[in-house]
Amino acid sequence: MPVSSFSTLTLGHLLEQGAAKFGDHAALAWPDGSFVSYMELLKSARELGAVLSGHGLATGDTVAILAENSPNWVIAYFAITAMGAVAVPILTEFHGDAVAHILRHSESKAVFVSQKLLSKIEDMEFTPAPILFGIETFEPIDREVRPEGFQGLKNTGLTELKKWRDAAAGLGKTAPSGPGEDDLAAIVYTSGTMGHSKAVMLSHKNIVFDAASVHSIVQIGKGDRLLSILPLPHTYECTLGLALPLLHGATIHYMDKPPTARALQPVLQKVKPTVMLTVPLVMEKIYKTRLLPKFTGSRLMRALYKIPFFRKRIHRSACKKLIEFFGGHLRLMPFGGAPIAQDVEAFMLEAGFPYAVGYGLTEAAPIVSGTGPGNTRLFSVGYALPGMKARIASPEAGGHGEIEVTGPNVMRGYFKDPQRTAETFTSDGWLKTGDLGCIDEDGYIFIKGRCKNVILGPSGENIYPEEIESVFFASACVLEVLVYEFEGKVAAKVHLDANAVDELYGGLPDDQLAGKILDLLEEIRQEVNSKVSSFARVHKVFEQKEPFEKTPTQKIKRYLYVESLSLA
Repeated sequence: MPVSSFSTLTLGHLLEQGAAKFGDHAALAWPDGSFVSYMELLKSARELGAVLSGHGLATGDTVAILAENSPNWVIAYFAITAMGAVAVPILTEFHGDAVAHILRHSESKAVFVSQKLLSKIEDMEFTPAPILFGIETFEPIDREVRPEGFQGLKNTGLTELKKWRDAAAGLGKTAPSGPGEDDLAAIVYTSGTMGHSKAVMLSHKNIVFDAASVHSIVQIGKGDRLLSILPLPHTYECTLGLALPLLHGATIHYMDKPPTARALQPVLQKVKPTVMLTVPLVMEKIYKTRLLPKFTGSRLMRALYKIPFFRKRIHRSACKKLIEFFGGHLRLMPFGGAPIAQDVEAFMLEAGFPYAVGYGLTEAAPIVSGTGPGNTRLFSVGYALPGMKARIASPEAGGHGEIEVTGPNVMRGYFKDPQRTAETFTSDGWLKTGDLGCIDEDGYIFIKGRCKNVILGPSGENIYPEEIESVFFASACVLEVLVYEFEGKVAAKVHLDANAVDELYGGLPDDQLAGKILDLLEEIRQEVNSKVSSFARVHKVFEQKEPFEKTPTQKIKRYLYVESLSLA
């Protein structure tokens, strides 16, 4: 549905239009195959809203959700927002101390929590204490007596919902009248690479407008099946993986296990998704560990791979196998949340893999720009979506500068932080993204890196760590890399692919292996330096033996390493 088809840009209205247009069609699917229809989703959200109202929740109150992805997560989210309360989605990976901070800072009056995560909050002391609801049944949880029925519950679709539907009828109350499109819908606490969680305030219009605008580049319809593997508390999944498909009649499937490779493969063959949102790291690992070794596994293959005609045919063949791996029906895979490694994107483009790219940030609900399959431009994050604008502030040589954006999708500000809010907007109301980039004559945006990560070269040149990191990934042995400033020069920490190292040096004793790894790191450094500007050459490369700690969208948490790395 285009934005123009909405009389009111609210999440409640989104549900109403979905029920009216798609009725009994499946909206949300449980792991066992049972589903919640569009009409049932609307009814369930309204009735749970009435339950919340009956427990004293009112318009403007904050209600947190601390649970794994499931249809019940979605029902809770829409129940909260459609009644005029404010959802506070919490990432399940957050430490208990972070969860406590969020609940206090947001002043949450109630919390929907899963059995698995109850331990993170059951011993917290609040004044006043929020009401706890089990996400599995939507029943209140007694803080003093942990209910026996809460143990071992399984999501069984609509059967489990009857209990609180009866409760809603018994309360004799209805949910308050719905909110306006400019009213607050959610407060999203980010888990950023710079280590400072921000409470982003998103209105109903922010979210619904962004979802509707994305449809101009990513077409999703009634016959589509989505498999949700990214956390719903992250705005990327909540807008593109939830609001967008529900606008257009698609069915969203949920897993009951973390999406590890072992758990994912049988689900892919069962669901056979047509659309699947993911982050670049997923494809990068597949490319590095499964595809590249086959492309270069023999002398003949290495020779053929250097010839463009044969390389393209090899890539096309690999693409067909990739589609089969993802269930055989995949027609669209949007990537977001982090930059795509250049060699991986070059492969997907030449192979004809149906990928889409986008750029955004939580403060923009989140998508600002993008392109769908067929319009992608190598290493670009696409062009500004309809109704949105992007510009470069004070561009330097080459047109590079900080990206600023504006549009109905841009946040209201940071919760309880007027100073940071003021600092984040320009005097004429544009959002400062903190990202450096340029825009070509066709409107395509190219990201260079984060403003805070830029390293000054020996003669004042701007060195973008993210660009150098992308060059490192040309090595089949590099799984993760972090480029940073070390003793006034450029350095890098590299996490190597253990399987690739074993193939090269398997069987060597530890003392000899250590020397070989140092030689390998030096080879990688020299190869990288042959491809970058002289002022951006890497001075030292260190081994990072353990994987870097990452955000939910798989970006390295740089703040955990930069200070300690300077002491390496």
